[in-house]
Amino acid sequence: MKRSLWTAKLVYDDGALRSGWALLAADGAAQDLGPLAELQRRYPGLPLQDKGVYLGPPLVNAHTHLDLGLLPTFKGDFSEFLEYVISNSGLRGLAAARQAIPHLGQRVLGSIASNDEALVSWLLSEAELEGVVYWEVLGLLPKQGERELIARTAALLHRWKALERPGGMRLGLSPHAPYSLTPSLMRATVEMALELDLPLQIHAAESPAEVEYFARRSGPIAKFYDKHGLPANLHPTGLSPIEYLAELGVLDARPTLVHGVQVSENDVRTIAASASTLVSCPRSNVNLQAGLPSYDLYRRHGVTVALGTDSHASAESLDVRDEAYFLLEAGFSEVEVLRMALAGYDALRLPRPGFGKGTPLGQVEFW
Repeated sequence: MKRSLWTAKLVYDDGALRSGWALLAADGAAQDLGPLAELQRRYPGLPLQDKGVYLGPPLVNAHTHLDLGLLPTFKGDFSEFLEYVISNSGLRGLAAARQAIPHLGQRVLGSIASNDEALVSWLLSEAELEGVVYWEVLGLLPKQGERELIARTAALLHRWKALERPGGMRLGLSPHAPYSLTPSLMRATVEMALELDLPLQIHAAESPAEVEYFARRSGPIAKFYDKHGLPANLHPTGLSPIEYLAELGVLDARPTLVHGVQVSENDVRTIAASASTLVSCPRSNVNLQAGLPSYDLYRRHGVTVALGTDSHASAESLDVRDEAYFLLEAGFSEVEVLRMALAGYDALRLPRPGFGKGTPLGQVEFW
């Protein structure tokens, strides 16, 4: 290929986003990287290609649900969304994930897998994706049923660990949410993750209903439990969801928390002190009437915030760039949004890829 200089408004360089930079593209790889003016001086007369807003390593979708496939996007109250997902639970699994994968915007992702063991096996052993597949655990069970679930989960995790392969997805664990596991099951799930050194991802503080449930054991989630014959007195009251996770010792495991919309400043201080990370899914949060997180609050306290799409059931696409565009249209800066889109590597406990001289052009993202 002919040599040319590729540039964008922001170019990635060793973790930083730099304006006025470019890379020299030739022979299928980046041959040089640096300030545009310097590269033009060293390589005079080369054509200049403007690649848009961003030029750098691939962005990351740090939270999605491939097993929900391409379910029509729901817009409405969060508690009604829970019913929507349950009513479509028969459509979840490997076939749905295969349907969704061609619509992914990124090949590096964190995806929740629920109920379908074949999906986890396939993602770990065959899928041409990178990142983490998190096996989801939830249950408000009597003691015997809980012990059986823990034993079965431990056996699955040990079997799946053997399927991990270089360049593929790795195994993670996801205790679904503070309200959907008993305290003892939540602790046991976290202990399994620590024992096997698995990444943890937990939905937390997503909706006002979740906050109301933990504050007063009332509201839509309490009514949901009652409707489905679930006990509603298993969790303490008077705490926020984040305070509850901290009291259980869950945050000591430094999980990735997903959503984190309904938080106080004290909650954010607690998250920061634990060195846990956050994945924000802004379009999903708006569609489910939860609002947007206080990004300024998280930034002020030094919490790493990444971006995810959540499922197609709650967001219109599976491309994290659409989350970025959504935030840009809401007035966020390009630097802030791109930092979140790249922070998915940190959220998934993946090394950030090198970028610069020698990087194959097929591994260079621009938009």
